[in-house]
Amino acid sequence: MKRQWIKFALVTVLYLLFLLWVKSWWGLIVVPFIYDIYISKKIKWTWWKKSKSTTVRTVMSWVDAIVFALVAVYFVNIYAFQNYAIPSSSLEKSLLVGDYLFVSKLSYGPRVPQTPLSMPLTQHTLPVFNCKSYIEWPQWDYRRVKGFGHVKLNDIVVFNYPSGDTVALNMQNTDFYSLCYQIGELTCQQSNITLPNLDSISRTQQQEVYGFLYHLGREAIANDPAYYGDVVARPVDRRENYVKRCVGLPGQTLQIKDHIVYLDGQPNKEPDEVQYVYHVETTQPIPMELRHELGISEEDAADPYLRNTSYTLPLTQKAYNALKANTRLVKSINYVQPGQGDWLYPLNMHKDWTADNYGPVWIPKKGESIRLTADNYLIYERPIRVYEGNDFEVRDGKFYINGQQTDSYTFKMDYYWMMGDNRHNSADSRYWGFVPEDHIVGKPIVVWLSLDKDRDWFDGKIRWNRLFKMVDNIK
Repeated sequence: MKRQWIKFALVTVLYLLFLLWVKSWWGLIVVPFIYDIYISKKIKWTWWKKSKSTTVRTVMSWVDAIVFALVAVYFVNIYAFQNYAIPSSSLEKSLLVGDYLFVSKLSYGPRVPQTPLSMPLTQHTLPVFNCKSYIEWPQWDYRRVKGFGHVKLNDIVVFNYPSGDTVALNMQNTDFYSLCYQIGELTCQQSNITLPNLDSISRTQQQEVYGFLYHLGREAIANDPAYYGDVVARPVDRRENYVKRCVGLPGQTLQIKDHIVYLDGQPNKEPDEVQYVYHVETTQPIPMELRHELGISEEDAADPYLRNTSYTLPLTQKAYNALKANTRLVKSINYVQPGQGDWLYPLNMHKDWTADNYGPVWIPKKGESIRLTADNYLIYERPIRVYEGNDFEVRDGKFYINGQQTDSYTFKMDYYWMMGDNRHNSADSRYWGFVPEDHIVGKPIVVWLSLDKDRDWFDGKIRWNRLFKMVDNIK
């Protein structure tokens, strides 16, 4: 009995320390059950062990093990760390497609789950059943418990995709809001609806055009669920996980000039493995051995048959120098300038920005205010309205927040600017804006496995040189 009291005391102390850390005293209702498990034993927790049926004992032993494992995984996944696989090339060549990461929730402090009733090891969809892996009720307010630190400049960060609040299920990899505008524009072309030249009309008229395109596109998507799928909304912590590099911190003014990121007027150091797109003309197809050496994937080359002599490739400075020096193979190599993009953030603001020349934008900081003007309110409308839950309106050139006329707003959260190292092939903050602090998931710590999808198991599929590589060493 003395041993049981020692076990009870140890487990209870650890559990109370956990509750103290997460500041959730609702958990005290579990303490009587811990007492019963170790001391009073009124509830027959392991009744099946005394069953005369071998089948019952076998089945229930498996159920007991599975339930324990799911509960353990649930808490580890929420409060300690989770596994994450790099799905796209947006961070290449710093992180590669096929890298598997341990993501620390403790680095920035784990979030108390906003959608607590969910299946472990799933983000938003149950495999096989293809249905939601979570129950939307209850929804808890955002709260983050104390961690080891905060997001720092140039950290690689895992976060929930901000624009993933609304999704067309058959096109989950496409930003829903960009899709609405593009479908609206396509519908106008197909219906011979002539849109005015945005350069020749007022800002108010421009907004009317963008509003028309958005609602036209959204209506078209809603009317064709067989093609686009149902349109669903997702809670913050159930949105898709993304991984990018933080290149702008709260309170900084960010501007991109000739592809270099400037913060408060000073250039930020580019990642060592940053990539930009080049047009490469060759005398013959680039040999596979050279492609492997330079890290040019089949997806990059877009040439599975190796017959091309004209490529549009994302290249690091090292790969660019190697190709430039290979005059027998390479006839010309030229930087590809991104075109002026109507679908850069904010999507409904007409601007002459490009992916290489963007801004300036001030990144919102908790407790600091922004003066709202006709030139900047579209940049901050989504954080004010969507992320911080306010009613935001513009009437007769005046701003109304929660029904009150105002010309300023004080932010309740910190925000970050995230970009991929594969700068011309990355859907990042240039396209969907700020990442609020309540979307931050954690910090990748180590690459524990790396698989090259372009190679076979006996031809270098496992990238041995990347195993157990610390992400902090990837600059």
